[in-house]
Amino acid sequence: MSKTINLSGTKNGVISVTKIDEPYGADSASVASIGISLVGNASEPEWKVHIPLENLDAVIEALQALK
Repeated sequence: MSKTINLSGTKNGVISVTKIDEPYGADSASVASIGISLVGNASEPEWKVHIPLENLDAVIEALQALK
């Protein structure tokens, strides 16, 4: 699953959200990868964060609270 979202406040920027299996080698836990590209290159973002899937519910809750 992968999704690209236009980054508000930029002309070409995107937010990319994808699931990565075994990001740190064999048997490492899957993560949600969230990347930011100001030039619109979702496959090579300038910034990214990996969130363990086990933490997604808590992160989503925290983000919802910011709204």
